[in-house]
Amino acid sequence: MPLKASAATLDTFLTAAAPGLLDLIGLVIAAIIAWGTKKAREKWGIEIEARYREALQSALMTGARLALARQLTGSAAIQIILDHVRDVGAPDAVRHFDLDAGALTNLAEAKLEQAATEKVKGNIDELLKAIDRRVPRYG
Repeated sequence: MPLKASAATLDTFLTAAAPGLLDLIGLVIAAIIAWGTKKAREKWGIEIEARYREALQSALMTGARLALARQLTGSAAIQIILDHVRDVGAPDAVRHFDLDAGALTNLAEAKLEQAATEKVKGNIDELLKAIDRRVPRYG
């Protein structure tokens, strides 16, 4: 008879505890889903931000090279870069980072300087190679 009493006690306990256990299981499942969602947002959010950053940098450099190819300087060069970035190169990135005109202008100026430096360095390298081909080596 003790077995029947134990079974009845266990059944009574489970009946009383079932709503609490179901709530606990629901909380655990909700916590797992929330954790998974947070991790997914972190991973994809970082990837999306990296894509926007790369698109913005690429558009700035393309605009700067365009300005140099057209032999523009000063505000005309900056305007070409800004137009390219806003209209063609990376309008979504500009919106994503909420860049105002001042911030974009600063980025454009920096990228123009970088592109000009790269162009000068490339020209110097070409000149040195040409000299190297024409000047006989002794030694």
